[in-house]
Amino acid sequence: MTEIPSRWTDRLLAEGDDPDPRFTLANERTFLAWIRTALAVIAGGIGVALAGDALAPVLRNGLAIAFSATGALMAALAFRRWLRTERALRRAETLPPPALAPIMSYGLALAAIVLLAALLVGR
Repeated sequence: MTEIPSRWTDRLLAEGDDPDPRFTLANERTFLAWIRTALAVIAGGIGVALAGDALAPVLRNGLAIAFSATGALMAALAFRRWLRTERALRRAETLPPPALAPIMSYGLALAAIVLLAALLVGR
């Protein structure tokens, strides 16, 4: 009787063949870069929350929540991206496109525009 893997790591390693370690390590470095970015976005949310009188309280709290929530989403999607890429490497399939790139690009651009507009109007 074959044992059914129970942990997600066992299930992942049961798929396909081991890829070249360099690709697995590059995938891990990319994951860690996304995690660092997520932490920076969360820290930006904390910074906005502590902005004091520079922003109206409603806007300040809204931006702080938006930055923090975006950072949390990026962290969750970073793991999903790592897992999908690792599976593709093990199966010798085409790598999945980065779903995080548009979230980070457009989301941060929008937040920066809102913050800039709020700072200019508040002066």
